Amino acid sequence: MLNQIAHGTPTANPALLIVHGLYGSGRNWGVIAKRLSDERQVIAVDQRNHGYSPCYDSHSYEDMAEDLAAVIRAHGAPMDVLGHSMGGKAAMVLALKYPDLVNRLIVADIAPVSYGHSQIEYIKAMKAIDLNAITKRSDAEAQLRSMIDDPILPVFFTQSLDVSAKKWRLNLDVLAQEMPKILSFPQISGKFAKPVLFLTGGASHYVTPGHRDTIKALFPNTKFAKIPGAGHWLHADKPREFEAAVRTWLNM
Repeated sequence: MLNQIAHGTPTANPALLIVHGLYGSGRNWGVIAKRLSDERQVIAVDQRNHGYSPCYDSHSYEDMAEDLAAVIRAHGAPMDVLGHSMGGKAAMVLALKYPDLVNRLIVADIAPVSYGHSQIEYIKAMKAIDLNAITKRSDAEAQLRSMIDDPILPVFFTQSLDVSAKKWRLNLDVLAQEMPKILSFPQISGKFAKPVLFLTGGASHYVTPGHRDTIKALFPNTKFAKIPGAGHWLHADKPREFEAAVRTWLNM
C-alpha cells in the first residue's frame, strides 16, 4: 500500500485523493491539502518509488493506477481524484480502468499523450550530489543550483532528500530506467464519462489546443481552465488561485 498522509476527517463529501508528479511526494501538497480539508477529507499519497512508499522495478502507469485503486478501495468509497503531471496521467489511467472508483477528476497541467522532453538531466543532477558533504538541506540546494538553471527546482527536489540518512527518498535508478514509460501514455480502450477538469498553467505549454481532441475522446465530459501566470508547477506558482479553482470544481 502506498504511504498516505490524511488531512481532516471523513465528511458527507467524497474524499479527495491527491497524486503528486515526478520527483514529488504527498508532503509537497501539505498546505493545499490542509486548506481543502475544511470541507472534505484529503488523502495525499507518495507514489511508488517516491517518498515513503515501496520501491519497485516497474514504474508504468498501469501499475501506478493499481496502486491508487488499492488506496481508494481501502477507504471503501469512490473518491474525487486530483493528479498533477505524472500523477495526472496515473489518475487518468485509474479513471479509465476503474471509473466506479472515481467521482470527479482533476488533471493538473498534463495531457494523455506522449511527450518528447526528458527529465533525465534532473536525475543526473541529483545523483551527482556529494551526499557525504551535506549537513543540511541548503547544502544540497547549493550543489543543485550549479547544475540546474531553474531556481525553484532545487528547493523542490531536496524535499525528497533524507539529510540525516544521506540518501534520496526517490528510486532514481528505476525512474531513469522507466523514463520512456513516464513520458508516454498507454493505449487504453474506453472512456471516463464523469466530470473532468483539465486545469493548466497559463504560462505552461504542456497542454495545448492540439491535445483537446485526444482529451475529449477519452474524457467527453471535460471542462478546461487556466490559471494566468502559472507554469507547469501551477500549484506552487499560484497556490491560492489553484486551491480556489479546485474548491469551486469539487463543489459544483
